[in-house]
Amino acid sequence: MNASETYRVSFGNRIGRGVIRAIGGLLYRAFARVTISGLKNVPTKGAYLIAFNHISIFEPPFLLTLWPTAPEAIGAVEVWHEPDKKLLAHMYGGIPLDRDQVSREPLIKAVQVLNSGYALLISPEGRLTRQPGLRRAKWGIAFLAEKARVPVVPVGVVGSTQDFLKRVVALKRPGLEMRIGKPFYLPALDSVSSDRREALQKNADQVMLQIAALLPSEYRGVYATNPFP
Repeated sequence: MNASETYRVSFGNRIGRGVIRAIGGLLYRAFARVTISGLKNVPTKGAYLIAFNHISIFEPPFLLTLWPTAPEAIGAVEVWHEPDKKLLAHMYGGIPLDRDQVSREPLIKAVQVLNSGYALLISPEGRLTRQPGLRRAKWGIAFLAEKARVPVVPVGVVGSTQDFLKRVVALKRPGLEMRIGKPFYLPALDSVSSDRREALQKNADQVMLQIAALLPSEYRGVYATNPFP
């Protein structure tokens, strides 16, 4: 697999995304009090990374259905196999990532996506936190930003806690916020750096600090201050 190859969304996935976005958008707005701020910060053209905090299973579909355009997504490979999620995952498409194996293929495909002009949704934390506090980022998002030289759009999601569905079923219409920050570029890495992994981690931490700035204090976790200068 070559990162310079052109990436295209299949016809079936284009249809699937249209259906999912139409129905999903209606459902979120019907059963939750949705607030979206910062839409003016979303780039109107070109590729970019969408980086969000990942508390529960509810953030990815929230972003995928209500983002102004349908972004690509990279997510846990289990989503494509779990009975309650696999149909929607195959309809929408995306890049499965096996978090328990070291493989460059998903990252190379993600670079293809960005080089082909698409926005790409990614959780820098890599896994659900299951509680509002942020955990330290993995370095993957910094790798993608460096390879494709694209901006990062930070997004803070508030209200998507583990009890979100329970409150929906109880017809409480819980509040759900999408706070979109301004796009920014990460510093270019020094090609002669003796510790590239450390430099990538530092850039990933910068992404998380931008997300933390969009969130209430109780959501910031390890990024409540800047503990990783």
